Amino acid sequence: MDGRHPEHQYLDLLRDLLESGSPRIDRTGVGTRAKFGASMRFDLSDGTVPIFTTKKVLWEVAAKETLWFLSGSENIRPLLQQGVRIWSAWPHKRYVEETGSECTLEEFERLIVEDEEFANRFGNTGRAYGAQWRQWKTADGRKIDQVANCLDLLRNDPYSRRILFHAWNVGEVDGMILSPCHLLYQLGVEDGRLNMLMFQRSADIFIGVPFNLWSSALLLRMFAQQVGLGPGILQWFGGDVHLYENHVEAARVQLSREPRPWPKLHIRRRPDSIDGYVIGDFAVEGYDPHGFLNAPVAV
Repeated sequence: MDGRHPEHQYLDLLRDLLESGSPRIDRTGVGTRAKFGASMRFDLSDGTVPIFTTKKVLWEVAAKETLWFLSGSENIRPLLQQGVRIWSAWPHKRYVEETGSECTLEEFERLIVEDEEFANRFGNTGRAYGAQWRQWKTADGRKIDQVANCLDLLRNDPYSRRILFHAWNVGEVDGMILSPCHLLYQLGVEDGRLNMLMFQRSADIFIGVPFNLWSSALLLRMFAQQVGLGPGILQWFGGDVHLYENHVEAARVQLSREPRPWPKLHIRRRPDSIDGYVIGDFAVEGYDPHGFLNAPVAV
């Protein structure tokens, strides 16, 4: 590092995409400016976490999503019951296309929350993210809890090169409502600290990456607490890193702002297992961001 605020790694990448990203027509039809291959590295050993300050990041929403992944859920209903709407657009789009309904997104969300049968039928995400993390299906019918296996290795074989979990299950990816973007996590122990690298095949730099980096840091901290290690380095790798065309103006505003000191994460208690965390366990202290910047999600 060159002594600059670590958030400049992100801002430099955002600026590079804005100024010289390759124009692409993407799956959503919105269009992007893209680069292939990027990385960022953050030292979390002093308790700070990468919640960006040049725009307000809804860290509690991202934390609730992370706990939802860890639960292994395949349905958006538990998220909506907590007021988290970030996954609603994709099931709603599928529902409208399959049924021809003119149901609005808000009405769809209300039905998911109030009608369990409707939620079971139309709120399913397919076996994405958490389902793969916690219940990876094998050819012989078994289910593998990758997260539990990682924790077991950290406790009993901490220098193993096989401490990883991922979500890109080739046999099931076509049935997922959204193919996993952040798909591979590898953990490694060094000098009493836990390091993590995360590979993200598709990186929406303006909306997705700030959420995903903070979520990865939260996972690192939870894993480290469960196995009695300190936090270390979070390394992020991006494959197709892109800025959507309808995020360009908001990105320019963000680039005009100077980073502020990063907050610290305090975990109030140590649950008996990785499954025991609740949102109230997490206290983010000293977060003083610039204002929120709104931009549409490309569906």
